[in-house]
Amino acid sequence: MAMFRWWDVLADDERRQWTLDPFVSVGPLGFGMSPSEVSEALSSVTGESQRHRLRRPGTETVGIVVEGEYREFGLKLYYREERLASVAVDALRGPQVRAEGVALVGRVPSVVEQWMIDRAESREPCAELSYMDVGVPGSESLGVVIDVQRAGDHLLTRPVFVPRQAMDDLPHFLPREAWSAC
Repeated sequence: MAMFRWWDVLADDERRQWTLDPFVSVGPLGFGMSPSEVSEALSSVTGESQRHRLRRPGTETVGIVVEGEYREFGLKLYYREERLASVAVDALRGPQVRAEGVALVGRVPSVVEQWMIDRAESREPCAELSYMDVGVPGSESLGVVIDVQRAGDHLLTRPVFVPRQAMDDLPHFLPREAWSAC
């Protein structure tokens, strides 16, 4: 009997390699895409189908997609008004996303945070680096929050990418479940 390896972390060379275009796209996923456009964009990358969580507002009979997930591929997607509003990349098995050549997924949080601090020194610091309530850093110019995810006895980076309009109220732009509880 094979044992399930819950905390195994994929090496970078086993992950898809994506690039962040701040406020525009994360790899092949563009902010503002519909759930079907997201499925189409990822069809050549994974055979897994997007699982949706629907919400029925008020007296509506048709559900509205609020969350999509590619569990095996390592993506959690959040929609607002049926348009892609956020991409959270699983630290253990999600694609590696690079910003300015720096890998952001599955890293030691303090290393990525230090990169963000160093990067902020060449910019307007108060307008570049922000922190959510629990001390989770975010970059105002990259549209990313460096959330964390447990990997056994360690924490690794689980970045959450957002469009520009999210930067005004990050903690409330997404549902509470979008943010880690670590």
